[in-house]
Amino acid sequence: MTTTPWLHEQIDESIRVHEAIRNMVPLLESIAQEIVTTFRNNGRVFFCGNGGSAADAQHWAAELSGRFFIDRPGLPAIALTVNTSEITAIGNDYGYDFVFSRPLYGLGQEGDMLIGISTSGNSVNVIRAVEAAKEKNIRTVAFTGETGGKLLYMADWCVRMPSQNVARIQEGHELCGHLICGLVERMIFG
Repeated sequence: MTTTPWLHEQIDESIRVHEAIRNMVPLLESIAQEIVTTFRNNGRVFFCGNGGSAADAQHWAAELSGRFFIDRPGLPAIALTVNTSEITAIGNDYGYDFVFSRPLYGLGQEGDMLIGISTSGNSVNVIRAVEAAKEKNIRTVAFTGETGGKLLYMADWCVRMPSQNVARIQEGHELCGHLICGLVERMIFG
């Protein structure tokens, strides 16, 4: 059995998604500018997501709090996905739907930003985090798949990947996250 045609289909779809990101450049620039404004006003950027999206949340927070292309001071970026004691306690006591919103209620302040990542746009715990952010006057960005799901109508900005294939959506998210982190660095540090 040959898998070559299937592999070519996957590569072709990935290329199509990445090419479509060119049309998102103004949106990505706007989001990067909002992140820069957040940092310049002493705000923080929080990230959340599940599974591969949790990995993206941690990855992007690390690019900003550590370094990406430029050796520079760290920026206040926090992944809400990393404290397993907090996640398991909240999950046990309140339910998994609240694992991101409860910490955001405690840590988030007006002027901060939340970036929620959900390939479906319907992850309940990410939706609850966006709701919590709205209550606290925290601006919100959603990274989703093609339809945007419920997050399309909730977030201030929604970056939708033009695919229903989870792997292709995640690959597109990764490119957009890197572009935004790179832009933020350039805008702040030159």
